[in-house]
Amino acid sequence: MIHYSCDLCKRPIVPEDDLRYVVKIEVYAAIDPVDADPNDDRDHLQEMQDLLQRTADDDLDSLDDDVYQSLRFDLCPECRKKFLQNPLARQPKKQFDFSKN
Repeated sequence: MIHYSCDLCKRPIVPEDDLRYVVKIEVYAAIDPVDADPNDDRDHLQEMQDLLQRTADDDLDSLDDDVYQSLRFDLCPECRKKFLQNPLARQPKKQFDFSKN
């Protein structure tokens, strides 16, 4: 039998007692289309080949993480609720309490 625990609070999730929520996050580089210049005579395939030759195999692995990552988390019902209230984990803005003179 597979045992699940919440990735935030580490509490065991028992399927008979609790719902288990899965959060999937994909982070990838946004590549905007480039307007093609009809007067551009560069050999783009040769430029790519040169770039690949200059890049070591170890650098390619780190480049993969810079371009795309897929993350998956299991959450208990309480942590799911907290996650949905603040999915980007932003710090709340400080509010000043001024006296009413």
